[in-house]
Amino acid sequence: MKRWIVPLLVGLVIVLPILEVWLLIRVGHWIGVLPTIGLLVLMVVAGFWLAQHEGLRSWRAITEAAARGEVPTRQVTDGALVLVGGLLLLLPGFLTDIVGLVFLLPFTRSIPRALVTRAIGSRSSRIRRDATIIEGEVVRDDDTTPGPALEGRVID
Repeated sequence: MKRWIVPLLVGLVIVLPILEVWLLIRVGHWIGVLPTIGLLVLMVVAGFWLAQHEGLRSWRAITEAAARGEVPTRQVTDGALVLVGGLLLLLPGFLTDIVGLVFLLPFTRSIPRALVTRAIGSRSSRIRRDATIIEGEVVRDDDTTPGPALEGRVID
């Protein structure tokens, strides 16, 4: 595990609730207690509906891409972001609601998707320096298709 993950999680567990409570108090003073509670309830209901709608849309996109024989990487990333966004909207607080909406809304989801794609891409593109590379090819056992089925490098 990376060294920075534990302090980041501890910081989020401590700092995020403090910021959420502070913001709830500020909004409560600004618009009143009942409107603040109503706004929080409205965000939960809207978030639940939006997460359900976008989740079904992501699921359809995954199944359609798979039916076309494509690897649904973007669709899976969108599905994960919708799931996290829905969970964030269920938590009480305005900061988590804002981040949840960014993850859920299709026109803002491209920002976290790009960050996730870049983070995963940079991790998966690294090859260990001590890796053994074996050139090879995979051939079919049947006579239906001439030539190799796959060509390329095998990394051990």
